[in-house]
Amino acid sequence: MDKQDRKPTIDSKYIQQHLANERTYLAWIRTAIAMAGIGFVFLNLHFTLQIKVLRLEDQVVAAVGFIAFLLGIATIVFATVDYFDKQKQINSQSFKSPIRMVFVVSISLVVMSVLMASYFMKQSIL
Repeated sequence: MDKQDRKPTIDSKYIQQHLANERTYLAWIRTAIAMAGIGFVFLNLHFTLQIKVLRLEDQVVAAVGFIAFLLGIATIVFATVDYFDKQKQINSQSFKSPIRMVFVVSISLVVMSVLMASYFMKQSIL
């Protein structure tokens, strides 16, 4: 097939925007992997470093670690859906920024960080 025989597609018309969309998707995937990894690290550190803790504390740490993992999985799902939505929006020139997704992930990361920091501060004091 010759270069002259090729017809431009709608995607090739907005190639820079599609490539930026792919980079954004990969950044969300990295964030999701980090969120899930933080959950595993938090659980591992708790059960490795524990001295004397209450059973309730074990359950809370397990819940926070599991929630961090679930947030990572949810971020992957939402990022994938958002990627395909953006692809359609770019082609139809009706792009909308994903404000809700950014807000939810940001708040989740802040809450997880505060919980983990307060846990480790408590452990170092005792």
